[in-house]
This record gives sequence, C-alpha cells and structure tokens, in this order.
Amino acid sequence: MLDQPERMQPRTAPFDNMVWIPGGECRMGSDNHYPEEAPAHRVRVNGFWMDKFTVTNRDFARFVEATGYVTLAERPANPEDYPGALPEMLAPSSTMFKKPSSPVDMSNHFNWWVYVRGANWRNPRGPASTIKKLSDHPVVHVAYEDVETYCRWVGKELPTEAEWEFAACGGQDGAEYVWGNEFTPGGKHMANTWQGNFPYRNTLDDGYEYTSPVGSFPANGYGLYDMAGNVWEWTTDWYREHGKITSPCCTADNPRGGTLEESFDPRQPSMKVARRVTKGGSHLCAPNYCRRYRPAARMSQPVDTSISHLGFRCIVRLGSEG
Repeated sequence: MLDQPERMQPRTAPFDNMVWIPGGECRMGSDNHYPEEAPAHRVRVNGFWMDKFTVTNRDFARFVEATGYVTLAERPANPEDYPGALPEMLAPSSTMFKKPSSPVDMSNHFNWWVYVRGANWRNPRGPASTIKKLSDHPVVHVAYEDVETYCRWVGKELPTEAEWEFAACGGQDGAEYVWGNEFTPGGKHMANTWQGNFPYRNTLDDGYEYTSPVGSFPANGYGLYDMAGNVWEWTTDWYREHGKITSPCCTADNPRGGTLEESFDPRQPSMKVARRVTKGGSHLCAPNYCRRYRPAARMSQPVDTSISHLGFRCIVRLGSEG
C-alpha cells in the first residue's frame, strides 16, 4: 500500500470543483468482457485531485475567448497528412452519430458514423446546431491536441488510464460498474446510456437522447460525476493491448501505458496515426452493442479525430499544483 502521507488529503483543492482521489491499489481491466480489457492486473497509483465533472461547453468557451484557440475540427486538414483523401474530407469537419431509421448491419459502423462538414464543439449536432442551451453539457468534438492545449491553459493535466480507472471505481475494487454490481439498482438509471436497440431505437428511459448536463446522475464513491456514460473521456496514455503488458502478474506502480509505436493500428499499417486510450463509455453505449459503461472498459481513439460523444476531464497531481 502507499505510504500514509501520500494517501492523506491535502487541506485545500487547487481549483474549485475538484475532489481528492486518495490513491492506492486496485484491479485494472477485466477478464470477463471485451478482449482489449484482458488480462486483469493489479496497479497502484498515487493520490491526485480530479475534476468532479467533465469539461463543459461553458468551460471550453471561456478558454477559447481568452486565447482565440481554434480546434482541429474547425481547421481544414493538411492534404500532405492524408494523401489521396477526397477534397471534401479535408474541409473542417468532425465525426457525428446519425441514427438509422431501421435495423442495419452491425458489423459496419459507417451505418451510424458520418463525417459532417461544419460539425465542431460550437455546433455539436451539425452546422445548424448551437450550444446556446448546452452550456452545462460536456464539450465534444475535441481532438487530443485541443484537450492538451486546454489543460496547459487551465493549469491541469489529463489522467493516465490507471488513474482514471482507479478514480472511476470510487473505492469499490473490482465492482462491475461505477456505482456497484447492479446496472439499474432498484430500476434506477445511474448513467446516461442507450436504452433499446442500438443504433436505431432509443427508448430514452433515462431521459436523454444525446448528452446530458454534467452531474445529472449520482456521483460515485469519490464524488465524481459521469464516470460512466454521457461522453467518453480522453486519457494521456498511448493505446496498448493489456495483453502486451510485460508483467501482468505483478502490481504496477503508476503505469503510463504503451509507446507511440505500439499505439498505431495494426489493421491499418499504411496509416501511422497515433492512438490514445479513452475511458467511460457514452450515451451511445447499449447492452446489445457496447457494454462499455464500466470502469474496466477502454477504447482507442486516433489523436487527429474528434467525435460527437468524446470529451475529457482534468486532474492535478501532487507536486504540479501551481
């Protein structure tokens, strides 16, 4: 276990709306679900501060207003980076979920994911949409360099995958979900997820079709909101299969993921686009397709890609408080 001084909560949070995550040891990953989560293994992390909520549109707008920053989705792509790409694919755009009207081939995700010109954090549901009534919703359509730039500006960092997963467990080592082992305890929805048959029928039993305002569902044991569902969250780790971990039998101290080279998608050897780990699932996760509203769940995300169900939250580690 960690030494007691590392586990003790410092007196004051470095920023408003942050909670202390005491650090310690937990089981990371799972042997019971998707292959990329296995094998389960033990990790130990130091204590750190974490945002209670994902970064909202209000937060991100404040950053953009102060800095004039333009996100990746708002810029035209460099044709040299994407040889052979159609001109329309190089226009400022982002990836959006489009609900089909009837059942589709579930093996082809392009049946519900589309590139939309003019989609970005300001226009999260396409160029005709706005964030006027979405100030308290998580910011989306942010690529990795966008979230890194925000973190530097605000004086925080992104969590590692191990830090994020430890925090998501809320002190319940090995629990199936952020809140325990029952998905809807007493029939109560604990996160913004998909009810019905993905991707064409959502019964909206939890009250939301798209994102929900942060904090709309109960916090976990550490006081963190939306660590499952609503939006996926970026971490700082390069993506690597858990099966490639050198010594999964031993407890790893503050693991930091793989390497840049390991993160490239082996299914696309001609495209050397780095990938980072994302965690938490989203409002599109459904029992019939994507049961990734669990602490152990993980996905890879190309760093140059923004999408309509991916956001982030920040941390502050001891020793990095400004």
